[in-house]
Amino acid sequence: MTTTTNYPNNALALIAAAPMQQSGSSSNSKGGSGLWFEAMARAWGQTLDAQAGRIQQQSDIVSGGDDTPGAITELSAQSLKMSFLSNTSHTAISSIGQALDTMARKQ
Repeated sequence: MTTTTNYPNNALALIAAAPMQQSGSSSNSKGGSGLWFEAMARAWGQTLDAQAGRIQQQSDIVSGGDDTPGAITELSAQSLKMSFLSNTSHTAISSIGQALDTMARKQ
């Protein structure tokens, strides 16, 4: 008996190209094609935007006169978190993109 586990590239290719399951609409709310890879990239973008907002808030606090060691340390921690998230998102998107590219060439 043959299963899809014997042909992982075919199963992965189907997953990679599969549209996201949504109720009511065939495309996502941003007007894109609705592929999960695009949804992942948008989610990373939203996460990075939110973190940038936290950094801006903390920066406003520090520049507004609260330049205590605690406030500065919080700003540094938020900036380091942004760096971590940015590096992680880049790695995730690049790695998955390369894997999808490799799968497409092997099909």
